[in-house]
Amino acid sequence: MPGHKGMGPTASDAESRDLSSGMPASLAEKLCDGLAKRWQAETSLLGSMCAHALMPSGKLFRPILLLESAMAVGGDVEVVLPAAIGAECGHVASLVHGDIVHDDDLRRGRPSVQYKFGADNAIVAGDALLFDLFAALAECRGTGARAERIVAALEVIARCGIDLCRGQSLEAELRERMDLDLGGYLTMVKLKTAALFRGVCECGALLAGGDQAMVRALGAYAENLGCAFQIHDDLMSYTLDADAMDTSGTSDIRIGRLTLPVILACQISSSEDRAAIMEVLAGEGDPIIRRDTLVSILDHTGALVSASRVAREYAENAIAALGVLPATASRDRLRGLAQAAIDRDR
Repeated sequence: MPGHKGMGPTASDAESRDLSSGMPASLAEKLCDGLAKRWQAETSLLGSMCAHALMPSGKLFRPILLLESAMAVGGDVEVVLPAAIGAECGHVASLVHGDIVHDDDLRRGRPSVQYKFGADNAIVAGDALLFDLFAALAECRGTGARAERIVAALEVIARCGIDLCRGQSLEAELRERMDLDLGGYLTMVKLKTAALFRGVCECGALLAGGDQAMVRALGAYAENLGCAFQIHDDLMSYTLDADAMDTSGTSDIRIGRLTLPVILACQISSSEDRAAIMEVLAGEGDPIIRRDTLVSILDHTGALVSASRVAREYAENAIAALGVLPATASRDRLRGLAQAAIDRDR
C-alpha cells in the first residue's frame, strides 16, 4: 500500500487550513488534538512509531471529508469525530506501508517511519494504525451513533480497504507489464485512491443518520473527487520542483510508475518520444535528468494540459453529485474541497 512529529506551524498546517475550505477552526483543532493524543499515552516503541507517523498532521483531507459529509446530511459532528480521527489513522497506515514498498525515506518533509525505525517495525506500526481505524469507528458508540449504522460503516470501510489493496496490486501489475491502457489506469485510481475517499464520505453520512440517497450521492461525489485528486497528484510529479513536494519529486521515475500524463503522451506522441519515455521509466541513471527529459516530452506533446483537463472533469462531476443534498454550508465546503483538490500545489 501506499507518513510526521513535533507541533507548531508547518507547511502541513497551512495545507490543512487551505483544504478545510472554510471548515470551522474549532473542528480542525479538535482533529489535530485528537490525533496528537491518539498514541500519546503509549510509551513503547510502537507508540513512538505511530506518533511519529501521525504528527504533525498532513492535509487531513479524509477526516475533513468525513466531518463535512456528516454535517451535510444534518448530523452532529461530535458523534462522528472519533471516526474522522480513525480515517486519518487508516490513511497514514497506507502511507507507512507505501513508503516500505517504494523504499521512500521521506514523508511530509521528515524521515519516513521505515527509514527512522526500520522496515520490519514500520510494517507493525502500519498494521496498528489500520486496526486503530476500526477501533475509532467502534468508539462512535460512546458518542451517540446507532449500533446498526456503526456496523454499516465498518462494512463500508472494510470493503474500501480491500479495494485499496486491489488498486495497489493492480498498479504493480501495470507497472511490471508497462501497460499503457487508459482504462486500466483509471480502474487502478478508483481502487487505490478514490475507494478510501468514498469510504470516509459514506461513513460520515451513515454514522450521522443520512438516508440512502444521501449516502449514494456522497459516495459518487467522493469517487470522482478521489480520481481528480490522484490525477492532480500525478501532474504535480512533473509540474513542481522536487524541493516543493512532500516526498521525493523523482519517486515516480525511480519506480517506473505509470501516470495519466505519461499514458496520454504515449498515445499522442511520435515513436521517438514514446521510445524516450519508455527508456526514462525503465532505464537507469540520474533520476533528476530522467525526470527533466520526461517533463519536456509531456509538455510539448500537450499531455500535461490534457491530464489537467481530465482532473477538472472529475472535479466537476464530483460537484454535480452534490446536487441532491440540501443546501448547507457543509455542501458548499464540499464543493470547495473538489475545487481545492485540483488547485493545490501540495
